[in-house]
Amino acid sequence: MATSAAAAGKIAVAVARNEKVPDGWVIGSDGKPTNDPRQLRQGGALLPMGGPDGGYKGYGLAVMVEILCGLLTGLGFGVEPTGRHNDGCFMAVFNVAAFRPLAEFKKDVGEFVAYLKATPPAEGSKGVLYPGEIEHMREADRRQNGIEVEEATWFKLRTLAETYGLADQLEFTEVE
Repeated sequence: MATSAAAAGKIAVAVARNEKVPDGWVIGSDGKPTNDPRQLRQGGALLPMGGPDGGYKGYGLAVMVEILCGLLTGLGFGVEPTGRHNDGCFMAVFNVAAFRPLAEFKKDVGEFVAYLKATPPAEGSKGVLYPGEIEHMREADRRQNGIEVEEATWFKLRTLAETYGLADQLEFTEVE
């Protein structure tokens, strides 16, 4: 999960689509807020989740994630100017039955999800979502309707396919 207001991948998509990003996502190298996603790779930074008043909580979580995923794994931390890959992964596995009966835990998780879904949404919200629900809905939609790919990315993919003689096999066509 991204511990920033938005994942770096979303910033990269905005760059590829030549779109601005919302307030509170990025600061420029001067430390000032910006809506220009290109500023991230020009010495800027992603802002922590939680916004200007609660961002310290997101910052604390980000530090812990960086320690577990970067330092514990030996892959480093922060921005690596040489381009070295430093996106580590930390996984924790729990034997739930060592804590309590598994069937009771599953029942409680189901009740907790029902509680979350029954929570009245904030004004203007489409509803309360549990973690992973929006990704599940997005996957279902994309399986049915396809995935939007901006022209710049489509061109790069098609060029690679042509370079390796796979364009016909992969049914690459011109962008419509």
